[in-house]
Amino acid sequence: MIKLITTESEIDSDLLIRTLSGKKMLAYLKAYGAGYDFCRFYKISEKNGTGYMFMINSTLIICGDGCLNATEELKIFVLMNLPFRIEGDQKILNGLLSSRSETAVSEHYQSLNRTVFELVPDQNTENFAEEYVNFNPDLREVYRILSEGFPNIADFSLWYTDTSHRCRHGISRVLTYRDCTTASFVFDIDNCVLIGQVATALKARGSGYAREFLKWLAHFLNNLNKRAFLFALDVRVSFYREIGFREIEREIVLERRDIEKESYAKGRL
Repeated sequence: MIKLITTESEIDSDLLIRTLSGKKMLAYLKAYGAGYDFCRFYKISEKNGTGYMFMINSTLIICGDGCLNATEELKIFVLMNLPFRIEGDQKILNGLLSSRSETAVSEHYQSLNRTVFELVPDQNTENFAEEYVNFNPDLREVYRILSEGFPNIADFSLWYTDTSHRCRHGISRVLTYRDCTTASFVFDIDNCVLIGQVATALKARGSGYAREFLKWLAHFLNNLNKRAFLFALDVRVSFYREIGFREIEREIVLERRDIEKESYAKGRL
């Protein structure tokens, strides 16, 4: 059974905090609560297991307890909502693509490989120009950088409203380096940080700024006794390997195959 959650007390935080996807869900719960139509939380209750879902900006996150399967009801839910991206519990995501079903989710979705990296500090940050790090940048300038790196990012008003809201509530943080490279803390929960939206402006591509900035971030967060992670699709894996970050695991995310990316407002998670 899938049930819309209306109060935060209905969510088992102990289940969600086990995974990065679950922590991301918790971060948005802390930022918005459970009372917004554009940011919806659901509980999945089946005889074999329990889980939670979260939908925002056409991204669906699914977290299970390890026993939950991709039920027919869940597949119907996906087909009714057709989010652009689905991520989270790997058992469930693989089950959604199973062909042994009358609800053909695979007709609409393809799986993309994603690698989870842990940011590993090294000693090559001694000469880093920390004075060029802006801990409170103008978000309009951040969006300008991101729009050059992510052409399908959500429109400015949507991105700005969400990002500024999460930053004000202490859930997220946005930084820039030399006014042309940016990275965000998607969340900082239980001394675990997820880094996202790493991009460099076109005019500074090839400068090595992103490499310098990420190495410094690894060192900076390690000094605060925090573990930091990021997700990388296959096209970016070699870059993070060269930096020296540690590969933790490989997983899949699902993305719509039946529409053009350029014509769709992608989820920004």
